[in-house]
Amino acid sequence: MSDASLLDALRRSTTATTSVSGSVAQQLLKLLLGDSMRAGDRLPSERKLTEALGVGRSAVREAIAALEVLGVVETRAGSGTYLRSATSELLPQTLSWSMLVDQEQMEDVAFVRAALERAAAERAAQVVTPKDAERLRALVQAQRDADLDGYVEQDIAFHRHLAAMAGNAILSDLLSTARSLLRVWFEHAVDDPRDVETAIREHAAIADAIIAGDSAAAQAAMAEHMATATARILRVAGER
Repeated sequence: MSDASLLDALRRSTTATTSVSGSVAQQLLKLLLGDSMRAGDRLPSERKLTEALGVGRSAVREAIAALEVLGVVETRAGSGTYLRSATSELLPQTLSWSMLVDQEQMEDVAFVRAALERAAAERAAQVVTPKDAERLRALVQAQRDADLDGYVEQDIAFHRHLAAMAGNAILSDLLSTARSLLRVWFEHAVDDPRDVETAIREHAAIADAIIAGDSAAAQAAMAEHMATATARILRVAGER
C-alpha cells in the first residue's frame, strides 16, 4: 500500500473518542493488521503521519513507541519504521489491542497488573530459595547503582524475576502483557530521582519480605508499591 493510500485511510478513520496517541495507535493497528500492509512494509514518515492526522508529533511518536514495545513494528535507525510480523503472528501477543495507549483504560490495566504482582510476591515468598534471595538482593542493588535511564530496565528485571519465582507460566505471561501495555507511560513517569528513590525503597521492602518467607508481608509491600507506581502512571497519562 502506498504512503498516499495509507495516509488517506488514516484521515478518514481517525476519531476523537480516545486519547490522541491512543487514537493514532488504534488506527495504525487497524491498517497494519489488516490486508493493506505486509510484514516488512515501511510506515509513512513521522512527519507525514503528523500532517495527515492533524496531531502533534509527540502523539505519533508515543503511538509508534507503544507499537514497538508490543512487537508490532520495529524502528531502524536512519531507515524508518517497519511492520515486523504477519497478522497471524501478531494477534495473540496482547489481551486487547484496543487498550493500547488509551488513558481511559490505563487505570483498569494498572488494577489488573497490581493484583497479579501481589499474587506473584505472595507465591515467591512461599517458594524462595537461597539463590533467589541472592538474586533479589543483587537486583535491588543494581537499581541503586543505575542512572535514571538504566533504572527502568532494572525495575523490569526485578518484577520479571518475581514472576519467574512464582513458577506459574500463565501468571508470568499475563504480567508481561500488562507491563507492556503500561510501559510507554511508565517510562514517562520515571523522570524524578525522588520517585526512583521511593520505588527502590519499596522494592527493598518487597525483597526483604520475600527473603524472610513472609507471604503476607510480601503481598502488603507489593500492594504499597503498586499504589505509588499506579499513581505516577495515571498522573503522567492525565498530564499528557
